[in-house]
This record gives sequence, C-alpha cells and structure tokens, in this order.
Amino acid sequence: MGVVSFAQESESPVAPGRLFKALILDSHNLCPKLMPQSIKSIDIIQGDGGVGTIKLTNFTRGIHIKHRIDEVDNEKCRCKFTLIEGDVMGEKLRSAAYEIEFMDDGEGGSICRMLSEYETVGDVVFRDEDIEEGKEKATELFKPVEAFLLANPDAYA
Repeated sequence: MGVVSFAQESESPVAPGRLFKALILDSHNLCPKLMPQSIKSIDIIQGDGGVGTIKLTNFTRGIHIKHRIDEVDNEKCRCKFTLIEGDVMGEKLRSAAYEIEFMDDGEGGSICRMLSEYETVGDVVFRDEDIEEGKEKATELFKPVEAFLLANPDAYA
C-alpha cells in the first residue's frame, strides 16, 4: 500500500467565485446539462450540499462514483472531498481525496489548484500515464463549464 499525491494548476479567465459556484456548489445541476454525452446525472443522496453531503455521479458509460464533501469554504472558494465508492475503487485504489481551490489571479480571472491523493492497494504503483489520464479527465470537466461561464457572463455571478 502506498500513497501517491500530485498537484495540478490551471488558469482561467473566469472569476474564482463563479467557477467555484458552478463546478463545486452547483455541479449536480450544471454538469449533466453541459456534458450529457459523459454524465447521466449527479444526485445528492445525503445532505444539503455542505459538509457531509454525499453525491452520486452516474456516467453514461455505466460507471458510477460516490463522493463525500469534507470541507467547503465559500469565501476562499475551496473544498475538499473524498471518493467513498465507485467503479474506480477496488483492486488498485483504496481511497482518493481531493482539495480544490480557486484563487484570484489579479486580472479578473482565476488560478485553480487541485491536490489529489490516492491510496493504492498492495504494491500497486501509478504510472505517469495513469496520472496524466486523471489530469485529462479533470480538464474534460473544467473546460465545458468554463466555456459556459464565458458565454453567459451573468451566470453564477
């Protein structure tokens, strides 16, 4: 068993508060609408969207994941969540935890920092290709939301 961590940073012309509201606070409503080819639904199965809330994401490929919100800081546009169940867990992965923060870049946009921490099962080792694939999947979620917010400047203001 080992723990693998990696950090990812991206820039956006969208203000941090808008990205935080769209990607974190209202993802269960917005993401299935923007990405119906990938996300069938995101359901809140426990809680009110705050700390302790459990969300179930159903992907169109038949895969699902459940995650628990561990921390939400609306003022700092920061959250932490943990995958607690899903098709990605099992033979290789014991747990996965994420911390995401959207910061003001001083020019009206934002810098998004994401820290991912994976606890593997047994002697499983993540390859660089596995980490890059995870980063690409995060970008696949981020870009459509960013494009929506740019096209709709009053949304999530």
